[in-house]
Amino acid sequence: MDREQLGCNMEVYVDDMLVKHRQMDQHLGDLAETFNLLRKYHMKLNPAKCAFGVRSGMFLRYMVTEKGIEVNPDKIRVFQEIKPPADLNEVQRLAGRIAALSRFISLSVECTLPFFKASRRTKDFTWDEERQ
Repeated sequence: MDREQLGCNMEVYVDDMLVKHRQMDQHLGDLAETFNLLRKYHMKLNPAKCAFGVRSGMFLRYMVTEKGIEVNPDKIRVFQEIKPPADLNEVQRLAGRIAALSRFISLSVECTLPFFKASRRTKDFTWDEERQ
């Protein structure tokens, strides 16, 4: 793809592509340029996976809006409905989920330190009020 578009008005990850712009008139020009590049390199799009003119949508499991990248609401719902972990395996599984969302958690290191201490391998596993 054209390096001038990448990171500026286009995001590409493996076979996923997002063309973005704040102004609709500029966005249409960027789309035209993208289609020309796709034709040049004989690439095809799957119409069933394309969405045009949307103000927000999912991209790589993140919610992309006019404001920027936001956490997927479904991932937050999982945390709201989750039961306290019963053993170290569940704590480690939960640690992975929290790590994936850390970019959206303000002061995530300070907030989650007690939680990650619980994920250390010890004989006596306890899930106390501080970690809850």
